[in-house]
Amino acid sequence: MKHQLTALLLAAAAMTAGAQTTQKFTASKLNEYGLVYNLPLTAVDVTVEAEKTVSTPGEFYKYCSKYLGIKPITEPSTVWTVKSVTVTTRGVADEKEAYLVQFKNGSTPFMILDEHNFPLTVNDEDYEVQPSPQLPEAVAARPTILETAAARQAMTEDMLRSTSTAKRAELAAARIYELRQSRSDIMSGNADQAPTDGEGLKLVLAGLQQQEDALTAMFTGTRQVSTAVRTYTYVPDGVDDSNRVTVGRVSLTDGPVDADDLSGVPVVLSVNVTSRGKIPVNDKGEEKRFPKGGLAYRVPGSASLQIEVEGEVMADVDAGIAQYGIVFGIDPDMFTDKKAPAYVVFDAQTGAIREIGTR
Repeated sequence: MKHQLTALLLAAAAMTAGAQTTQKFTASKLNEYGLVYNLPLTAVDVTVEAEKTVSTPGEFYKYCSKYLGIKPITEPSTVWTVKSVTVTTRGVADEKEAYLVQFKNGSTPFMILDEHNFPLTVNDEDYEVQPSPQLPEAVAARPTILETAAARQAMTEDMLRSTSTAKRAELAAARIYELRQSRSDIMSGNADQAPTDGEGLKLVLAGLQQQEDALTAMFTGTRQVSTAVRTYTYVPDGVDDSNRVTVGRVSLTDGPVDADDLSGVPVVLSVNVTSRGKIPVNDKGEEKRFPKGGLAYRVPGSASLQIEVEGEVMADVDAGIAQYGIVFGIDPDMFTDKKAPAYVVFDAQTGAIREIGTR
């Protein structure tokens, strides 16, 4: 039976509000052999990894075709695109589903609750916290080649003294070809002063290549790439068999933004129920009755979770969803049997039974 036990709930919440992920509660005379807990709802987390590309024209971009025959970046721009989408689920507190389970006087069954007051186990201390899902992490932009020491080393005195952009471009192009010739001479063995050891040769060749790349970037321009990560959360209502909702957006200029920010392209979550939890049946196929004073748990349903961005499906997963199921119960006397007390392990995301047995 469900109870609205405000005082007991506040006490339990205070005990679990600390830094611990889980906490053990034992039925005893002190709490009148009753333990209080909540059942979870399942929330859907949509984690968007967006990639930012900053393009910057080079100082000599107008002379790129003339000297290098390469198409350069001609306009500065910042563009965001969706790189990946990860869909995961987790349990969130269902304040409407608070319960008290009453055990026999004199018994000492225990329950392990998580930080949300969800039951994880009864009579089982070997519960292993499920590992957190692997999610992408934000990556900062690396310095461009023009921000490295190689760019400074590549500049000649004539380039530094000249006040004419056209003249500096001409000198830079000439230096690029000098560097290429030097590298070719070293590799062919025609250089007068070349390192004799392999590592030294690699270092010299790498240095020449970096200087050439820096000078070339002065013509072609540079691109810097970084990523940002944002998670959007949606809790299905449990009523509709199909939902389609914009959980967030990605702006071409600002990256991940709120769902109501129309500057961004929508990140659309489609939730389609694939099954709904049903009341368990007995050997005759008849629905079982909720046990008197039963330990409540969920028989969850399941749904297909699909993410679309500009018509492209970025993620498609199936998951158990607590609110598409029903609440049923376990006879609490099972946990106080003197000969073979039962234990049970629950899924914190859905409230379902993961494992049940006797010791």
